[in-house]
Amino acid sequence: MASLSSPATQNTMVQPRRIRVIKEGSRKQVGGGPVVYWMFRDQRIRDNWALIHAFDQANRNNVPVAVAFNLFDQFLGAKARQLGFMLRGLSQLQKNIEETLQIPFFLFQGEAEETIPKFLKECGASLLVTDFSPLRQVRKCKDEIRKRVSDSVSIHEVDAHNVVPIWVASEKLEYSARTLRGKINKLLPEYLIDFPMLQSQTNKWAAATNQSIDWDGLINNVLRKGAEVPEIKWCEPGEDAALEVLMGSKDGFLMKRLKNYSTDRNNPLKPKGLSGLSPYLHFGQISAQRCALEARKVRNLSPQSADAFLEELIVRRELADNFCFYQPHYDSIQGAWEWARKTLVDHASDQREHIYSKEQLEKAQTADPLWNASQLEMVYHGKMHGFMRMYWAKKILEWTRGPEEALAISIYLNDKYEIDGRDPGGYVGCMWSICGIHDQGWKERPIFGKIRYMNYAGCKRKFDVDGYIALVKRIVGNTKKREAETQLHKTTKELRS
Repeated sequence: MASLSSPATQNTMVQPRRIRVIKEGSRKQVGGGPVVYWMFRDQRIRDNWALIHAFDQANRNNVPVAVAFNLFDQFLGAKARQLGFMLRGLSQLQKNIEETLQIPFFLFQGEAEETIPKFLKECGASLLVTDFSPLRQVRKCKDEIRKRVSDSVSIHEVDAHNVVPIWVASEKLEYSARTLRGKINKLLPEYLIDFPMLQSQTNKWAAATNQSIDWDGLINNVLRKGAEVPEIKWCEPGEDAALEVLMGSKDGFLMKRLKNYSTDRNNPLKPKGLSGLSPYLHFGQISAQRCALEARKVRNLSPQSADAFLEELIVRRELADNFCFYQPHYDSIQGAWEWARKTLVDHASDQREHIYSKEQLEKAQTADPLWNASQLEMVYHGKMHGFMRMYWAKKILEWTRGPEEALAISIYLNDKYEIDGRDPGGYVGCMWSICGIHDQGWKERPIFGKIRYMNYAGCKRKFDVDGYIALVKRIVGNTKKREAETQLHKTTKELRS
């Protein structure tokens, strides 16, 4: 069996170091059975290195290729908001895969450790291609699949999510953006390249094997089961919608809004100052590499804003993946640096002015109207402004019985309500705010110790706090109105039927 970090050595359309052989099959070559791409994190057909590799290997060995997706039930607490968005995107994806690429898309439900090995055995696959995720649940699942599949099957893992593959950018846990930035920038000429065209399949999978998937039934089921966190309306799912947000002529980020990104992105009163791409990047409905390539093409229009966007898109995103990949305790106090753990423990018993329960925080029942607004923005809008998320998490540290409880509550709320929750960026955001990762020690103070401090007065100096609170009130009011109208329409329809 090959090392879990060994790169693929055979000729390929994909840079060899982007691929890891996590299981070397006993067959001399891939040929002899189909290639299956188990899609998980990168849910697209455009600009997908994992799909490109699967096609390439299938064409080289004259075997068919198929895409398989396993639907986890409420993965890490996902509700209607997240699962509805994902399923609506997948329904479009299936159509594109079968009509454009003319290969089948298979959808499974249950435990992937059981469904994927069973499918590989049934179809006689010779190669399983997977995309990459640093989250422990996915890595554990992948390792179990590796143990269960036949010895004749090879498994290749392709980092289709990061511009520079995570294991190439660094072989260790990086301390901060400062220590990773130079490594990534040095490798960008090699990895920030355009994508090769997918070569059409000559050896097609039998058409009779195509599944008929009841997408409406699946979506209605997750909407019913996860109804406490309803879908959002401002963000349309799917690859085409993602490209429109990036490059559309009407309100596309690069065409219309990039020029003000460097100044507007930290102002909670200017949500349009942000790219709006995070839901699509999280679900892999657009490639970060495509976003970077297109941003570089228009850099001359606003160099400062373009560089700020590329820093967030590449360095900061890949720093989050680096942390979750190399730090097994990425969502725990144990994952903090020693200085941060010590200062948090030293101040864990400090007197708090307020102590709020998880339920009070979830319902925005605090004495701080600014914090309440940020919580309500997340609950009703599905996306809290990035600047406010720092303040939000730090106040949870100040208002709970200790750092362990604060971190657990912040991750729970983030994963439940954020459209892009359950993501390395979310875990790192909470860990930065509460545990000081990727930061430095600051002046020591009660409760926070040496962790960076934020307060209401500091926010008031940076932006119009009252204006932000009023903005969130309008968002909440409009959302409640739409929900009431939707419920009335549904009830009327039921009565008529």
